[in-house]
Amino acid sequence: MAEMRLSAASMRIVKLLVGRSPQTVTDLIRQTKVTRTAVTEQLNELLAADLIQRKLERLPGRGRPRHRYSATLKALQMLFAGQEHLVVPAMWKAIAEIGGSELTRKVVRKVTRSLAEQYRARVDGRTPEERFVQMVHVMREEGALVDTEKDREGHLVMRKRSCPFISMFEESQTVCGLDQDLISAVVGAPVSRIAHRHKGDPCCAFRLHASNGK
Repeated sequence: MAEMRLSAASMRIVKLLVGRSPQTVTDLIRQTKVTRTAVTEQLNELLAADLIQRKLERLPGRGRPRHRYSATLKALQMLFAGQEHLVVPAMWKAIAEIGGSELTRKVVRKVTRSLAEQYRARVDGRTPEERFVQMVHVMREEGALVDTEKDREGHLVMRKRSCPFISMFEESQTVCGLDQDLISAVVGAPVSRIAHRHKGDPCCAFRLHASNGK
């Protein structure tokens, strides 16, 4: 998820909506004890960020229609993000304890295939180089901080300054292999890791090993 900077007031609105029935502006004014103008500004900020949605409610008789607001799945994911560093590593540990390294490898392969299928739907270049660059663009659209460049030998290099798998990291670094395998599966050519965030480098970087036209 892309980085979000919400005001404390807007975050309070999100927390009032998550897990509750849709609320009206009047409901939110009563709970926050601020002006209609302030609540409206916060709702507009959240609508623009796709953290809430609104539906028009038509009242019986001649009453004026009104909007009801509810939180989106994106809002729930945002609130959960702070707990991922606890939950996800615990899941990896449980998988390893239940099935050992073999089950862990099977899970990684399955996750890699599933993620690769999603990326392939958006990456359709003819060559590995084209697909490599397209994958970088898709990652950027998803909010990742990722750059691409060529090294001295002319090989394409992907530098992942942010990592969507950071919360999944654990001692065995299983997810680091998933990251590398995913890129290779999507571009259709081998890639090697030439920098590693968890070994002191500023970020992880991957070099594509493919010749033009292949």
